[in-house]
Amino acid sequence: MPARPDIEAEIHARLVPFPKPHLLGVEDLSPEEALRLLDLADAFAGLNELPRRSLELLKGLTQANLFFENSTRTRSSFEIAGKRLGADVVNLDVATSSTAKGETLSDTAATIDAMGCDLMVVRHAGEGSVAEVAGAVKASVINAGDGKNEHPTQALLDALTIRRAFGRLDGLTVAIVGDLRHSRVARSNARLLPRLGVKLRMAGPPPLMPENPVQGVELADSLDAAVAGADVVMMLRIQRERMDASVAPSPEAYAQAWGLNRDRLALAAAGAKVMHPGPMNRDVEMDSTLADDRNVSLIRDQVRNGVAVRMAVLASLAARRS
Repeated sequence: MPARPDIEAEIHARLVPFPKPHLLGVEDLSPEEALRLLDLADAFAGLNELPRRSLELLKGLTQANLFFENSTRTRSSFEIAGKRLGADVVNLDVATSSTAKGETLSDTAATIDAMGCDLMVVRHAGEGSVAEVAGAVKASVINAGDGKNEHPTQALLDALTIRRAFGRLDGLTVAIVGDLRHSRVARSNARLLPRLGVKLRMAGPPPLMPENPVQGVELADSLDAAVAGADVVMMLRIQRERMDASVAPSPEAYAQAWGLNRDRLALAAAGAKVMHPGPMNRDVEMDSTLADDRNVSLIRDQVRNGVAVRMAVLASLAARRS
């Protein structure tokens, strides 16, 4: 493992100001800018492997996390990322915030902004809501998920995880399977991965296929067709309220038709890996034996790399503001 001074020097060498005031979607980044951000995140991943993982690039700055939807992985990783970079991190308790009393989202964000907020991480159920916040504040805003629209840091951490596992992105085939219609993860990955040289294939039950497929993404009509020859298979969570008769009559029936198991993974390329953005319905989208098999599963790596990617985004936005 490199010495800490070497990692710090690498981080500083790779750190460049973010190209825009906010990160609202992956299309805010050119392919070259996305790759530079992945390079920086890769350096942060090295820092995060050390016993002491702090680097005070955000010292003196305030980061507010405004999550109007439930979240475990994203909120926790943004909080950890901010604190490792030395920021003062504040988590808004939405249940007791003024939005519960009828205040508009923009007014709530502007109130937090007026307190001296520098970086604002926002998750909200409404599509376009995070862009609305960005238009109302001076802080740099990061989209942590807006309805069915975008989840840019998830796509970036997925790209980083694949690149760290295979040493490249260009030329790989990635299959994303499940509820594509309602998945902001799938939408952000569809907008990012092909621009980085990935051949992207998607499949799911017909009622859950995307309404407006992204150009250049191949659509398959079955799980087997999607998995065939793929280097990575990413399964998406199926929400039980969407599991009606048109999709599958039961979780067991969904698993039989659309669940990933070892027999189906055998159709993939040699050395194929599996991913899942979480939370996972075990033995529905994917067999537990696959999810827990460190020889094939990158699920824990996704969680770990999420902190590194969010450190890279926060640090780059802070560098723009300095």
